[in-house]
Amino acid sequence: MASSSSSYTSAPSSAMTIQSNSQSYTDTSSSSLNSPLMGKLLFCKSKVYVHPTPSAKDNIPGFIALVRPNNSTNDGEILLAWMPESYLPANELSAYNKIDLHPDDSTLPPRDGYISLPPRSSLSSYAFAVALNRVYSVMLRPPSLGWWWGSVLIHTRDEDVVPALFFHDAESQSTILQQRMRNKKFTPFAPDGDLFWGGDQFMKHLRRYATVEKSTFEQRLYLINPDPDDLLSFSPPNARIESVNEKDSFSQIWRDARWNVLEKLARVTRFSRRAASDVISNSPPAVRAMLNTPEVRQLGDDFDSARVYLAKWAMTLSEEAERHKTRIIWTDERLGSLDGIAGVDDHRVERRNEVSYDEWRAFFDASGRLCITVSEVKERIFHGGLAPVIRPEAWLFLLEVYPWDSSKVERQVLMASKRDEYYRLKRQWWDDLDRQQTDAVWKDQRNRIEKDVHRTDRTMPLFSGEDIPHPDPDSPFANIGTNVHLEQLKDMLITYNEYNKTLGYVQGMSDLLSPIYAVIQDDAVAFWAFVGYMKRMERNFLRDQSGMHRQLLALDNLVQLMEPKLYTHLEKADSTNFFFVFRMLLVWFKREFCWDDVLRLWEVLWTDYLTSQFVIFVALAILDKHKEVIMEHLEHFDEVLKYMNELSRTIDLEEMLTRAEALFYKFQRTVEAIDRKNKEPISNSSWANSSLSSVSQVARAATNGMTDKSLPLKPEAGRVVISDVLRELLSKEIIVVKDTISMEDYES
Repeated sequence: MASSSSSYTSAPSSAMTIQSNSQSYTDTSSSSLNSPLMGKLLFCKSKVYVHPTPSAKDNIPGFIALVRPNNSTNDGEILLAWMPESYLPANELSAYNKIDLHPDDSTLPPRDGYISLPPRSSLSSYAFAVALNRVYSVMLRPPSLGWWWGSVLIHTRDEDVVPALFFHDAESQSTILQQRMRNKKFTPFAPDGDLFWGGDQFMKHLRRYATVEKSTFEQRLYLINPDPDDLLSFSPPNARIESVNEKDSFSQIWRDARWNVLEKLARVTRFSRRAASDVISNSPPAVRAMLNTPEVRQLGDDFDSARVYLAKWAMTLSEEAERHKTRIIWTDERLGSLDGIAGVDDHRVERRNEVSYDEWRAFFDASGRLCITVSEVKERIFHGGLAPVIRPEAWLFLLEVYPWDSSKVERQVLMASKRDEYYRLKRQWWDDLDRQQTDAVWKDQRNRIEKDVHRTDRTMPLFSGEDIPHPDPDSPFANIGTNVHLEQLKDMLITYNEYNKTLGYVQGMSDLLSPIYAVIQDDAVAFWAFVGYMKRMERNFLRDQSGMHRQLLALDNLVQLMEPKLYTHLEKADSTNFFFVFRMLLVWFKREFCWDDVLRLWEVLWTDYLTSQFVIFVALAILDKHKEVIMEHLEHFDEVLKYMNELSRTIDLEEMLTRAEALFYKFQRTVEAIDRKNKEPISNSSWANSSLSSVSQVARAATNGMTDKSLPLKPEAGRVVISDVLRELLSKEIIVVKDTISMEDYES
């Protein structure tokens, strides 16, 4: 996969360097050459860069290399490494350059090929080394028009974070010499027909020491020492590649792409998630162009479900095109003909001051029992939010840890029981050392949690420090330390993995837990608040994407009904997948608002005062605010996505909450007006003579196999009926959906 510069951005600036091995670089005696800290440089290629940021000035030059350690007993222990030039002392840099220019020259003195072993990993310099028996696959992307650097992406069996490597062939003397030699022989091409580049030479030498199998389905994916299951998944016998005619229509390309992406996503074995981005990157051109948008790649790095959702949506685009023929878009004039529908402004919409400590205390009697109605409390929080000092208690009510009708004593007893249950769950994995060492699924989940926690809200003072040693010496973060709050987050997420065995941990959950823990700062209490939050959020993390799909479908229907001109424009911009709000809905605007606003927004949403899906109206409010810019200036999918992403941290929360509430009331009145129309006799109904309800349209919808739930307004016996997903937006009942595929079954 040709990763963008965002492929590996978690490390600090390249100006930092790592400490050298204890073996002296200047010691070249015979005894030092036999040291276990030394190795034989079998191959290297110069001017192979890491691109840590989009800026070219930050690019880091180095060497990709194959190194055999002195104590190795087989080829599987050979190290595949990358070393920055700045890390190498003069004598070692000379050795790398000699081997680079003369990789197969047997006349070189033996000692010229001996170097200090490269470090296994370094967060400060991007250097890495991985044994060939731990490499799972290599993805190549040769240079092409518009993409000047060929690249290599290495996938390890341990899912280590390895930077994408870019071959700057125009700077590499060894590649230039190879190209000149080939030109003299009138064969400037590699065996596969592409122009020769540094990656070809790398793969030639890699094949000397490892079994390399080219995937049948993914033409740029190479499996390294594959086992039978890997071969069956990626190179099944008698398989063939279907070509895609570039002149085919847009929808035909999507239809041809169906087997090319979804089939392989279903076929991959335990490495499916590891290889999913590679599968997508080698899709047909129309799919690939969308999925390789920088903003899409960044979302894919943050939330692995994002790119999978978009790929699945892309595969159904041809069917969506058919549905558009019968999709009902109401004009503003048509909406205006319904009685009782006013504009956006509404006298019921007002924002108030936050609930203070004294006001909160006044809600309860002497026994600590609520003395006003739950609806009154929720209305007050919905319109004003909570003072920070009362959040640790109030959030436990909103997240259903505390019953609203409980007394203070009852809550104390309940929390004591909950605390005991949390530590019981934690001990189930904490004390099971055998499981920690041998259970592959458990270790995989722990590693994912570790990586996500170390990049979650690290700018917040609570999570920013690294003042204690890392408890796990094998962790990729062992050399940079940690802090007690990061460790608490990890423990709570691992314990949730124990609590919800079906769902387990999914990327993005750390974003939901960190604010809760920061507010409560008690791991046992915060854990149960997180459990309450996840009851309503679990549908966002279902592996079949059905929960997110239904919410985005609801937004699709809502925009059709409330903003028909905007929807028509989004259709022209290929943006009715609504992927540009995927992240907003997935983690409830965690990346769109500043920290304090996120806390305020979440407590407002937890009230379910108007609807349990008020979050969708917040998304609609943002679209409504920016619709003029979108319609006048943004014409393509990537432009809409980039514009919406760049709104992050620029949105005024109070304005959006006001606008969202007004839009909800307008939507509510629209539904009521349609329902009133439908109660009129059919013969007198304005629907009867409307093209919206024509018999031919209904018949065409049926023959096209169109699901009626996909339409915001569906013709039915001469009437127009609000769709189910729109009707759900009027309900205050929390939608709870459980995953039906266990984590173990998914991994297998």
